[in-house]
Amino acid sequence: MVRLGGGLGPFSPGATSDRQCGRRQSPVKAPWKRIGPITGPKRPARERAPGRPRAAAREEGASWVTEAMGSMLRSCAGKTPVLPPTSMFNARWLLRLVLEWFALRAAAEHPLAVPEGGRWFSEALLPTTFIGGGKAARLSEPAAEVDAVIGHFDIATTGTADLSLRPDATHLVVVEAKIFDGLSPGPAGAKYFDEAPRTVACVAEALSVAKRQPAEVPRLAFYVVAPQVQFARRVFEKGVSRSSIGRKVKRRVTDFGAKKEQWYNEWFQPAFQQMEIGLLSWEELLRTIKEQDPASASAIQWFYEQCIGFSEQPDEVPVKRGKRGE
Repeated sequence: MVRLGGGLGPFSPGATSDRQCGRRQSPVKAPWKRIGPITGPKRPARERAPGRPRAAAREEGASWVTEAMGSMLRSCAGKTPVLPPTSMFNARWLLRLVLEWFALRAAAEHPLAVPEGGRWFSEALLPTTFIGGGKAARLSEPAAEVDAVIGHFDIATTGTADLSLRPDATHLVVVEAKIFDGLSPGPAGAKYFDEAPRTVACVAEALSVAKRQPAEVPRLAFYVVAPQVQFARRVFEKGVSRSSIGRKVKRRVTDFGAKKEQWYNEWFQPAFQQMEIGLLSWEELLRTIKEQDPASASAIQWFYEQCIGFSEQPDEVPVKRGKRGE
């Protein structure tokens, strides 16, 4: 056995304690008492300089951010932009401007009107029924990100912007915005399942997840908004037709086998039959705005012209990028 240490300890056979020798035993202090307070003496708190109220600071900060964003936007229309102009001048931002105007001023019967108690939201994620594991994993797709939704719904406050219909929802409109691009292709396992049928199928799935029968949501719609010249070229004529959408969704259901047939019959078919599907031109929307609010129409028209000018397009499409208000 190896001994640790050199001398005799207090409990060794040959050791004599203080009590046995008659000496007075001094109390043993705990280690933390022998070395004193670890944190040292308490220092007096430093006096803070009086600051501005938080509300005022927030207001000033928001004002600066708004001004800075406006400055960056204006730079994109000039010769020395501070970021790619298309990050500002694009169809999604154009749609946001239009929807904000319609949310505040449009008549209730307009296709893009925001219903009472409703809202609009950009870049929402709609749920999809086409998910699964095993052999179905190669056919699966993520949630569909759409340019905008209008209606009665909630959006997740953390993480991704997942949409969920409210229990009493009566309005759900989905809008996709375009300048010179066409419909986006489908996922890797089903390229044919492009943006139009996929969006319509996701609307049906949103109803299914919420257990909200299509008959209980009288306002269901899907619109594609694009320049009038794109409609003249028939860019969306086939892709947004009801026959094309219905055929592609049926094919997608068949790819997944019998397990999606019940969803197709109970949710997609009733929703699809009830849903309004159509095309809206930017020019048409601008005319509607101009009838009620010429100043706002002029501003949005200027923004639209920047989007046209900075977008990739066929050479024969006329380009007009004028000054604001022209």
